[in-house]
Amino acid sequence: MEEPPIKTISSRTVYQNKWSRVREDIIERTDGVRGLYGVLDKDPACIVIPLERTANGDFLTLVHQYRYCVEGSFYEFPQGGWEQGEDVDVEALARGELQEETGLSAGTLTKIGANWIAYGAMRQRHHVWLAVDLTQGETALEAEEHGLTAHRVSVEEFERMILDGRVEDNCTLAAWGTYLVWSRRASV
Repeated sequence: MEEPPIKTISSRTVYQNKWSRVREDIIERTDGVRGLYGVLDKDPACIVIPLERTANGDFLTLVHQYRYCVEGSFYEFPQGGWEQGEDVDVEALARGELQEETGLSAGTLTKIGANWIAYGAMRQRHHVWLAVDLTQGETALEAEEHGLTAHRVSVEEFERMILDGRVEDNCTLAAWGTYLVWSRRASV
């Protein structure tokens, strides 16, 4: 592997809470020019695509919640993290987030990919899971998920929601794209 074009000279934490840490790094490029880089560090997270195949077509379960940072409510796939560091069991995390937000349990859970979220400014790995053979149970929402609701929609409706702005979450869009490529290759 070639030498990275940027090396870290120093790093300091400027803010931290139980969900994230903001650090400020002094960096040096290969041409010797120094600079400043701000990074938001977050523990690994999972996003789950709950897919139900029926005689009447394919359905997805989405959650709808208010997102404070953008001052709006949107639909998205169940997702989140447990603030347990890099050693978190990502399958247990995916099962937990699915049950917590939707009440669903997956008979089969398949990891289909992993993405970096907004890696120009943030360091967080997002593991993408497909959940099938679903069983409905009770939700277990955390205080931060106040007002979150679960909704079963057809795949066709979900794709309309992407185009009409009801789904704007980049992680949901990336997970769906990953699923479409994965499913096309899995059927070959």
